[in-house]
Amino acid sequence: MRVPLERKVLNENDRIAAGLRENFKRHGVFCLNLISSPGSGKTSLLERTLEGFPASRKAAVLTGDIQTDNDARRLARFGFPVRQITTGGACHLDARMVERALGDWPVEDLDILFLENVGNLVCPTSYDLGEDARAVLLSVTEGEDKPLKYPATFHHADVMVLNKIDLLPYVPFQREVACENARRVQPGIEILELSCSTGEGLDRWRAWLDAHL
Repeated sequence: MRVPLERKVLNENDRIAAGLRENFKRHGVFCLNLISSPGSGKTSLLERTLEGFPASRKAAVLTGDIQTDNDARRLARFGFPVRQITTGGACHLDARMVERALGDWPVEDLDILFLENVGNLVCPTSYDLGEDARAVLLSVTEGEDKPLKYPATFHHADVMVLNKIDLLPYVPFQREVACENARRVQPGIEILELSCSTGEGLDRWRAWLDAHL
């Protein structure tokens, strides 16, 4: 009985996600789903992204976490609409959570919507959120074999952001091996290297976003 039930849940999620995607498309909204393990730097990347946007940029963020609204409070400082989704134990966002969080938001007024998923490289992969693209973050404080250990996440990602490159001189991380492993899983994946601490590489990240907008 477990397999049919799981399929039914995912089918319902896909139905809602398809509706979200159609709504985003109709209003010209670029929706980006950010996925990573805890501590890779999703919130820091969003902070640097939002602070670099002009006030005229029509951006918003839904940030997911099991508990607390810490991330939402960090991101709200930049003046863009931010809403926290507290999952209460679920290790991922799903399309229903996104749909509810967007219920009274004027999506038609947005250019870009960021979905900061719960820190996890397993569960979020199975749940379509109606996004246009997925970005997976890998920090140099993790292992180069993460793409091989969690292939589904990297296989379904459009871009891999290699974060915290300012720490490369101090950690035994082989960036070439990490990139090679990512391309073994997803040959067409784009790879952007940056540091949220120093700002190195953020121009390439912003150019990637602009190209999709």
